[in-house]
Amino acid sequence: MSFNKIAVLGLGKVGHLAAELLAESGFTVTGIDNRPVSAPFATKTIELSDAAALKAALAGQEAVLSCLPYHLNIGVSTVAHGLGLHYFDLTEDVPTTKHIRELAKTSTGLMAPQCGLAPGFVGIVAADLARQFETVRSIRLRVGALPQNPTGLLGYAFNWSPEGVVNEYLNDCEVIEEGVLKTVSAMEWLETIYIDGMQLEAFTTSGGLGTMCETYLGQIENLDYKTMRYPGHVQLMNFFFHELLMRENRADAGRILTNAKPPVDEDVVYVHVAAEGRVGGQMRRKEFVRSYYPIEIGGKPRTAIAWTTSASVVGVIEMVRAGALPQQGFLKQEDIPFTPYLDTRTGAYYRTGHRARHA
Repeated sequence: MSFNKIAVLGLGKVGHLAAELLAESGFTVTGIDNRPVSAPFATKTIELSDAAALKAALAGQEAVLSCLPYHLNIGVSTVAHGLGLHYFDLTEDVPTTKHIRELAKTSTGLMAPQCGLAPGFVGIVAADLARQFETVRSIRLRVGALPQNPTGLLGYAFNWSPEGVVNEYLNDCEVIEEGVLKTVSAMEWLETIYIDGMQLEAFTTSGGLGTMCETYLGQIENLDYKTMRYPGHVQLMNFFFHELLMRENRADAGRILTNAKPPVDEDVVYVHVAAEGRVGGQMRRKEFVRSYYPIEIGGKPRTAIAWTTSASVVGVIEMVRAGALPQQGFLKQEDIPFTPYLDTRTGAYYRTGHRARHA
């Protein structure tokens, strides 16, 4: 069932760009925020945590994309479910996704959380690599959204939601290790990775796998997700959260970190996805390694994290409208075929917006 009318909730950098991309793709877009926003599409201003106000604002819509902080998405998804709308979000929060999965059991529209960069795009890539093997031994997903020109000991800038970053640094992480589903602490399993000669460190963070552990349990031996940062970052963050006990006050932690390391325009998103398995009886390794930089969209420069996140979800929405994905129930990112995704108007940015290794 094709649809055209979509509301975008939360008009920050990611939400605003997602709304613009949807409009460019022919959708009738209504942007909704808790503050007045100037935009080339229709907008409404409401209190986004007010379920009754949200329900009224979504009347007449066919789909909703939430680009709000994760803690608001339980309320938004519940309203969308009640109205029979298609629902999309960018959340990496595991409890939020579990709530949405329950809603999907009785939904008349598609419930599709975790449609951002990670979880989201990297899960689509990982599943595509896995399908190229007869049997799969391991899948490793690594993502880093970083300043191109880091300063200070942390070497970081909060171009992403501070709430989301704090959440993924502190919540437990699902992995598959030697065929066993396990839960491990965040900011552990430290390793060194090189991309284009750049040394990075990678460590466990929560939520980046989405539903992949459930999907691949019993099929592969090892599966994990890690965040990439410049060397030395994780030691300082462990000191901040655990030795200084800032984990006990996540809101204050987010404010302190954002004040110390505000967003930058010149950022980079590193993606390193690798799978190992057997092809023709021989063990092989396949990799997808990219460096994504700011690009111009709609005549304006867009940060790498903004356009990669926005393009991730808009490409999925385009596929749903075209009937290339389910129209009802719960959508797993690893069930989205990669090549048709890249063939969408917006997913195509992932073909053109990167600098490939050895390019």
